[in-house]
Amino acid sequence: MPRASRRHADVHKLPTVFADDLLAPWFEQTMALLPPVALFDAHTHIGVNDPDTFKITGAQLLATLAAGHSRAVVFPMHEPAGYPPANDHVIATAAASEGRLVAFCRVDPRTDSVAEVRRCLAAGARGIKLHPRAEDFTMDEPGVQSIVAEADAGRLPILIHAGRGIPALGAHVLEYATRFPHARFILAHAGVCDLAWIWERIADYPNVFFDTGWFSGPDLLTLFSHVPPGQLLYASDIPFGTPQQTVAVVFRCALQVGLGSEALASVAGTQIERLLAGEDALDLGPALGPGNLRNDPLLARVAYFVTCAFSAAIAHASSAEYIELARLACQVGAHAPQAPVCRSIQQLLELALQTPMGEAPMERFAHVHLLVVAAAIAVTPDVPVP
Repeated sequence: MPRASRRHADVHKLPTVFADDLLAPWFEQTMALLPPVALFDAHTHIGVNDPDTFKITGAQLLATLAAGHSRAVVFPMHEPAGYPPANDHVIATAAASEGRLVAFCRVDPRTDSVAEVRRCLAAGARGIKLHPRAEDFTMDEPGVQSIVAEADAGRLPILIHAGRGIPALGAHVLEYATRFPHARFILAHAGVCDLAWIWERIADYPNVFFDTGWFSGPDLLTLFSHVPPGQLLYASDIPFGTPQQTVAVVFRCALQVGLGSEALASVAGTQIERLLAGEDALDLGPALGPGNLRNDPLLARVAYFVTCAFSAAIAHASSAEYIELARLACQVGAHAPQAPVCRSIQQLLELALQTPMGEAPMERFAHVHLLVVAAAIAVTPDVPVP
């Protein structure tokens, strides 16, 4: 069984940033499957006032990125009291990071947002973050168009929360993308609120991109198989994810779909660097399609039970019963073709059982990340395991 460099008993002592060295063997093995790539994370945060209680400082972010050999875009977490001081802090942190961080400003379109965008750009920010759920607005809010026009004038990326807790926003984004062709729109969290349909139209919108800051293997397999690879950007969503967890999940899905070396390098960091520099995006051709995907019923059982386990943990319930069902589902026999995959998943399940879960959300995520990776392995059976 892979051994961690940190004692399991120490997990609960890390309430603000969970060290994912338990996942180091899976992270390192996944990186070894890739061509030489330079990780550039398109989605990370700094903040200590978010109502959901997740917290991370600039120093902690840099340490987390260093462990994952990554640079990153960074912006504030939710700040109920407003964003100018938080934007200043993010910009200053990025300026002192020796190039490891690039700052985006976060704005609320119902405030004097264009003035704040201009102020932050003058101070060193290189993009914009919008969060319709946290700030409770829709994309037809009048202030959004003014922000988009500002991004269009400066060829700036705008990263938009497109995950849980919001209505669909893809139709508005495509409309903006047509009217403001020099703005670069990044739908965060694999664009899951619109992924069911938007993939069919997205090749006609080369200034719309998706980040991979999401935990669901099936969603990421859909993204990599149905969206052109040049429109995909690696992202971890730190502190909700980490490089170790995200690399093992995201790039296993990319490899299962069949992305080649140039596409993998683009997803890992080449494309976001071009967008940050105001350059034209690389065109890496059409989506590959689902031809390399397959459904193994035995592994589908494992994936289901593991997904139930991490869903229970996120909901502050015990995951133990579903982990036990997943362990039983892995008992396929030593000579079964699924045996290597199941052994790797069993190792992760054992580590999850040994990893304490605290009461606060962040204190549960070391446990959750182990299960998320286990579920991803179950849906990527053709990618080698440690």
